[in-house]
Amino acid sequence: MSPPTPPHPSPQKLNLLTLNCWGLKYISTFRSTRLSQIGHEISITQPPPHVVALQECWTYADYLSIRASTRGILPHSKFYHSGIFGSGLVILSAYPIIASTMYRYPLNGRPSAFYRGDWYVGKGVACASIRYSTGAKEVLEVFCTHMHAPYEEEPHDSYLCHRTAQAWEIAKLLRGAAERGHVVVGLGDFNMVPLSLAHRLIEGFAPVRDVWRVLHPESSLGASGDEAEKARGRAVPTAEESVRENGATCDSVLNTWRWRKVDQKRVQKGERIDVDGKVEDPNAKRLDYIFFSPGSGRESEWRVETSRVGMTARHPTLGCSLSDHFSVEATIVRDESKGVKLAESLAQAPDRTLLSSILPLIHTYTTRQLLQRRLLLAHFLVSVFVSIGCLIGIWWSPHNYVSFILALVSTLNLSAGVIDGLIGGLFIGSELRALKEFEWEVRTAIEVDGNRAGVDTQVKRDFADKVRDLF
Repeated sequence: MSPPTPPHPSPQKLNLLTLNCWGLKYISTFRSTRLSQIGHEISITQPPPHVVALQECWTYADYLSIRASTRGILPHSKFYHSGIFGSGLVILSAYPIIASTMYRYPLNGRPSAFYRGDWYVGKGVACASIRYSTGAKEVLEVFCTHMHAPYEEEPHDSYLCHRTAQAWEIAKLLRGAAERGHVVVGLGDFNMVPLSLAHRLIEGFAPVRDVWRVLHPESSLGASGDEAEKARGRAVPTAEESVRENGATCDSVLNTWRWRKVDQKRVQKGERIDVDGKVEDPNAKRLDYIFFSPGSGRESEWRVETSRVGMTARHPTLGCSLSDHFSVEATIVRDESKGVKLAESLAQAPDRTLLSSILPLIHTYTTRQLLQRRLLLAHFLVSVFVSIGCLIGIWWSPHNYVSFILALVSTLNLSAGVIDGLIGGLFIGSELRALKEFEWEVRTAIEVDGNRAGVDTQVKRDFADKVRDLF
């Protein structure tokens, strides 16, 4: 059976949109009402999008609501299942989706951080192949992701190694798709600021470019207080400048969900609070991206025409922002007379210094996790002896209430110990093996490039052998 083909001639433009919907069940305020309105806003967006990527659309009911609103312009869609609570990823398309898969990140948080939830949702990359015309290579490969959130500033973020590994994984997917000669788009909430390690890794290892920086090369590198941005010596941008020039999608003063709780409650009570676009916006930053590649060996050259921040309007009745993020929208064209050409800058080799900087990060995190593993397994062993001691103590207990307390302590203590034992013995073991694979891939990329970048390969291999001997 031949794959479905689009009923329209090959398009000269493709409009793209990505948005983090903030749709956590039981947690996100006005979730279903906001996501329903998001679906309506997508349906009336001008120009109409051909591909939409959503993150944090956790519930299937919200997906169906958005799908119903957008079916007229985006008749094809996929809700991606992953992890314990779902991936939250959705792709909607104006053209047929001929193949899709959900690729889970090997490194994605820790189960002990249950209050953060990254591990439990099985974060990864929602992949879709979309046939937009009848040609053999007229396929748009879409990669939608929501990478691990940063909980501290780099380089002190304890999850930096995980997010770097995730950037590496999606870069491999983007690179493979581009080498197949397809148009490639990677979009979503990458939880990184421009020119951070993860950002440079994606652009350095995959033949893609951040569409915003293609059109706005002097845009900000983060919030005004970030070291990279302070080093540029720029004035604090206004709210309008943050959105229009810097592409800020998160922590903007224009977003009601970033206001103080007292102001949020005023909005929820029906009070209209307007924000002057000239007010300073020191915390705004860009965390959401669209990466693009025209693919290799193509007869026609695709280009970036426009990129903009969208979904800044508030809910018409609730008065709040539609999400805690704004959307990123872009248009790519194959009109020879317009756009920004990417071909000259896409064929460069990965920066050996960049790749080499990842190895110390892996080694530091591996050492940390080896220590954590020993501590967790030690806690398990101690809990076993404490539990046995409590049970023995019950035999000589003079009162029933003392026996109850000892039994309760024994149960809770052993339960906590078993959980830590499972995390230390199983999860961290799996994590360490994923780290070894990550290290091997990075090291191989450096060696293939013919450079060690000052890294003593034998010393690093000896370190890897020592780690392997611990298992």
